[in-house]
Amino acid sequence: MPTDPYGEQLVGWEKAVAIETRGRVSGRTVVTAVGFVDEPDGSLLVAAGDPGAHWAANLLAEPRCVARIGALEGAYIAEELDGAAKARAITELILKYGTPAERLGAGPAFRLRPASPD
Repeated sequence: MPTDPYGEQLVGWEKAVAIETRGRVSGRTVVTAVGFVDEPDGSLLVAAGDPGAHWAANLLAEPRCVARIGALEGAYIAEELDGAAKARAITELILKYGTPAERLGAGPAFRLRPASPD
């Protein structure tokens, strides 16, 4: 559960996704709420507005994560986006959330693909 009560509320309203990562330094479970865009293939586009965002650095170190929107939760694999794919993700997020999302290009962007069951 995000430690930010507003973030948790947005996740409950399905306006944000709660991403559970493994801390790359601490090894602890970390949950952060971020904006997202649903893709037709079931993946999610997310992006960090800060190049030093810990949740994004955690995904770069260990791409396996759990994502929750409302009551739906699933396992995902994060793929870092670059070039045209990153630009498209940033554009989609800005269109969904408006101008406050414009700083998103500063940090990494990811496609969270549903993980295949083992």
